[in-house]
Amino acid sequence: MAGDAAIEHPALITTHAATIDAPPEAIWPWMMQVGWHQGGWYTPQWVDRLLFPANWPSADHLLEGYPGLQIGDQVPDGPPDTAYFVVEEVVPARILLLHSRTHVPPAWRDDPRIRAWIDWTWSFELTPLDGDRTRMRFRTRADVGPCWLKAAYLTLIVPADFYMSRGMLRGIAARATTGTRSGVG
Repeated sequence: MAGDAAIEHPALITTHAATIDAPPEAIWPWMMQVGWHQGGWYTPQWVDRLLFPANWPSADHLLEGYPGLQIGDQVPDGPPDTAYFVVEEVVPARILLLHSRTHVPPAWRDDPRIRAWIDWTWSFELTPLDGDRTRMRFRTRADVGPCWLKAAYLTLIVPADFYMSRGMLRGIAARATTGTRSGVG
């Protein structure tokens, strides 16, 4: 998938997928407004309220003023001046690749006694299927260090990633489809 070469020696790789009862063109606009205080990540409301109470709820409609992401754009993933992704690849209605090295506090990155890092990509891929359906894949690849942060990441973030990613796929499907109950096959 897109981004697989960006993280040479990942500590982890997770891939989630769903078949959505909508063509890629119906899903793509939702991907163009992702981010903190933007469209959100389309996770379930209870996740948004519990884990990200300062963020706006995920949008349930397409927002004005989000014409599309371009390579080099920043996608916020936290309050201003904290975590964000940088758009590294965009192929309309097909691929969105986000990359971040900002998801640890700057003091952890900059302190030579700590030197902590998370270098990760989020890759979204839309593949058209027969009958105006789409296979959506979402892959995370991450290099994490030092060992104590890698252990915490694997213990806490990977299980949370499972629920959040599945919820995000369902949320996108529900928004991109009309006339279906869940939109996910």
